[in-house]
Amino acid sequence: MSVTLVVPDQIATQLYAAAGESVETGAVLLVSVVVDSNGDMRLLGREIHWVSDEAYLVRDSHRLSITSDGYVPALGIADDISASCLWVHTHPGKGSIPLPSEHDEVVDREINDLFRIRSGSDYYGTLIVSPSSTTTIAFSGYIETSMGERHAIDRLWAVGDHFQLVQSFGGDNCEPSIVFDRQIRAFGGAIQAGLSDLAVGIVGCGGTGSAVAEQLVRLGVRRFSLVDADELSHSNVTRVYGSTLEDVGRQKVDVLANQIAKIAPKAQIKTISAMITEQDAAKDLLTCDIVFGCTDDNAGRLILSRLATYFIIPIIDCGVLLSSGNDGLLRGIDCRITTLIPGQACLVCRGRIDIARATSESLSPGERIRLENEGYAPALGQTEPAVVSFTSLTAAWAVSEMLERFVGYGPAPRPSEVLLRCHDREISTNVATPMENHFCDIQSGKIGIGMTEPFLDKVWLV
Repeated sequence: MSVTLVVPDQIATQLYAAAGESVETGAVLLVSVVVDSNGDMRLLGREIHWVSDEAYLVRDSHRLSITSDGYVPALGIADDISASCLWVHTHPGKGSIPLPSEHDEVVDREINDLFRIRSGSDYYGTLIVSPSSTTTIAFSGYIETSMGERHAIDRLWAVGDHFQLVQSFGGDNCEPSIVFDRQIRAFGGAIQAGLSDLAVGIVGCGGTGSAVAEQLVRLGVRRFSLVDADELSHSNVTRVYGSTLEDVGRQKVDVLANQIAKIAPKAQIKTISAMITEQDAAKDLLTCDIVFGCTDDNAGRLILSRLATYFIIPIIDCGVLLSSGNDGLLRGIDCRITTLIPGQACLVCRGRIDIARATSESLSPGERIRLENEGYAPALGQTEPAVVSFTSLTAAWAVSEMLERFVGYGPAPRPSEVLLRCHDREISTNVATPMENHFCDIQSGKIGIGMTEPFLDKVWLV
């Protein structure tokens, strides 16, 4: 079982700051525990509660001792929000090693039952963090069940204005292949290693999605989940990378999987021939570190917006709209790339989703036709125009947005949306905040909540 600790920016920043202090620091990190369809575990960071200054009995560069007032209140909060708890402390100082000492192990044995009982959770875990010379932080940790099953935390995935994927201290950090030499010269070996360990979902495997996949696999990404219910049509061949007329009639996910495998034969590729509006397909994306939304349907974008919040999965949503005048000539070329991360507005808050259309797209075919005939449901759109240069441009910008959040070559804070008006040769960016108490608003308590009943707090037809 692989275990990934996922933390939003506001928690990651606090961990980085604590690791840099000169004395040991303690905290309780509240997490949601999610087991995905691969049997791997994700710990979704929700809140972190630092030990108050008054609760320290001893605190220096090599040890700390605290009263129960330093952690018991956080356990009560965990019980209130149905979270599990990790005991967090630092090993400060340059060159320090974030591995448990004998004293640390004694403390764990003393407090693990108390943490479980007071939090009402079956889990207890620890996280030790230290400063690092190669990444922002070095860490080790584990999660343990009440039955004594212990699993090491293998990865820390920090999500926000900046992305960072860090392997646990002493973990398997393989040297990047020589084929990536030119990229390593651009952004370094640590970034390349992170890309190679990244699990990426692509929803929609047409012109934009296939172009995204083509660039990601050449960047070094080796784990893909591909979601698309459609078969390749004749008109798709002009845009879908790796396709030929001989592929017409095949599932798009299979065509794209073949293309990825040609470039990287050892890539791990999961194909999901279904719509993202199907519950099982949406749950399959819980294995992903990041998802690219390359679908045109509004209902699918609603699902992705919720996934970004509930499971702290950054979503990079892409849209391309070509419009013509009355004379039938191309007049407008509009491309949109929106990055959904904790603290930023979702696609609903931004007005990027037609709710009426999304509702109609979510209905069964028979129900939708009946309501359309009765005038209660909008008819779904016709086939929209599409051109390979514009879908590829959008895909390239989307991948670049992901890469910039790893590398940090642009100004900060970063925009969460880029708009390209190709017909005017104009580019604009923006940042949008959530609507008050909407599910993407931090005050809603939904960020990192994980599994709910029903899934994503919505009604599913399938």
